[in-house]
Amino acid sequence: MGRAWRWASKILTIVGLLGGSFNPAHGGHRSISLRVMDELQLDEVWWLVSPGNPLKPQKSMAPLAARLASARRMARISRIRPTAIERELGTRFTVNTLKKLVRRYPGHRFVWIMGADNLGQFHRWKDWREIARIMPIAVIARPGYNGDAVAGPAMAWFRRFVRRPDQIRNWTQWSRPALVFLRFRPDPRSATALRKADPDWFEDYATGSIRDAVTRRLVHT
Repeated sequence: MGRAWRWASKILTIVGLLGGSFNPAHGGHRSISLRVMDELQLDEVWWLVSPGNPLKPQKSMAPLAARLASARRMARISRIRPTAIERELGTRFTVNTLKKLVRRYPGHRFVWIMGADNLGQFHRWKDWREIARIMPIAVIARPGYNGDAVAGPAMAWFRRFVRRPDQIRNWTQWSRPALVFLRFRPDPRSATALRKADPDWFEDYATGSIRDAVTRRLVHT
């Protein structure tokens, strides 16, 4: 069985999915993605640049093309692939996006990546238990959020599905639900701070269109 799995895994593309507004993308996104890529032995990390986050206000949200362009710039010279594929899929909620990605890319094996801040409010996500049954989840510890995440309603359900960090190299073989915590050196950078320092940051990306790194389609302003 082990030998057969090792052979089969060579023909799969192993991908981490990091969703967010990327309003704008910044070095913290890149740093975390590269660390997760190494820890989980991923071939790629896809940044799912959301057309609109149901849990975030739209007032300060920059145009999708500008956010995707900032992500493309931040992801340069890496195996990070920013994509606005949710717009093409016509999905608004993560659970629907993941279902369609699994069907659309049968030769890929996916893991969902999120910060401890998102785990703390995960119980507010649409069909959050179903998300956990679709693919494994890797949670990045974040100072100031870890306590709420561990004490939150979602973690009460997840507790029996938590995997030890020393098992992460075998995550593609895990039954689901499965959740693992990853702890890296804290990165203080945030999109909120960047917007506060430069509210009109998106004007630097007023190019009209940007090519999606996954679908290869042009995304227009």
